Amino acid sequence: MTVKHIKKVPVETIPAGNGASRQVLIGPDEGPNFAMRRFIMEPGGGIAAHTNSVEHEQYVLRGQARIGIGGEEYDVETGSVVMIPAGVPHWYKVTGDEPFEFICVVPNLPDEIQMLE
Repeated sequence: MTVKHIKKVPVETIPAGNGASRQVLIGPDEGPNFAMRRFIMEPGGGIAAHTNSVEHEQYVLRGQARIGIGGEEYDVETGSVVMIPAGVPHWYKVTGDEPFEFICVVPNLPDEIQMLE
């Protein structure tokens, strides 16, 4: 069992991002099947196109962004839900004037990340 406050979870800068960071809220050592992460992107920021070898389920906590998934683009905002299949190229660009934050749940499997830009 894990119980903690988000203020006690370290924030990591995302090297492939611009003004982007994340917190691993529940890691593979805590959850047997899934990891839960919180991503934060500052206004004007984002994450370049890449693929992951695991699927992503995401829930937008606040802000607005455009997300590219495969060959499509989507405008998302607070309350949006996003599912990105394993191996599908995707990217993020903050479009609002406040930080864009979302929860991302992924299976606890090896995740190979390939940058596309």
